[in-house]
Amino acid sequence: MTLILGIDPGSRITGYGLIRDNGRVCEYVASGCIRTGTGELAERLNAVFAGVSEIIQTYQPDTMGIEQVFMARNADSALKLGQARGVAIVAGTQAGLGVSEYSATQVKSAIVGSGRAAKEQVQMMVMHLLKLTKKPQIDASDALAIALCHAHHQQTLLAHNLSAAKSRAGRLSL
Repeated sequence: MTLILGIDPGSRITGYGLIRDNGRVCEYVASGCIRTGTGELAERLNAVFAGVSEIIQTYQPDTMGIEQVFMARNADSALKLGQARGVAIVAGTQAGLGVSEYSATQVKSAIVGSGRAAKEQVQMMVMHLLKLTKKPQIDASDALAIALCHAHHQQTLLAHNLSAAKSRAGRLSL
């Protein structure tokens, strides 16, 4: 069984989700949000790093999936998102986790079957796939979707005897 941590990075709210993948079915473990408040960016980035590090220490995941940066409405937002993503990746790599990156389109396609699915559709499929009885917060739901995408991706690699391959930016390298 593999414990997978999914991260939906943000400079104000970073969602996290943990699932256990036994190769046939994925089970919900935990999810939530790291809320950084409204302080200076450096303080918020430190809160993301500390929060992700604490989650890793508490749950001891085997691997981590994280969403790639997309071009937001403005460049400043995209830069802040990229910085939050960077500190989350550093927290994972410092803990010895392999980190795989997935675009929002890849995640939506893996969970809903359409790369253009709405957040609410992703949330409903996450609930269905993990047999949840109540809706997780939207950022936590996105993080669980990233973890599920990672599980599906890993199962595909195993099925094709590519377990040693690494995924980066949606591409495989051996």
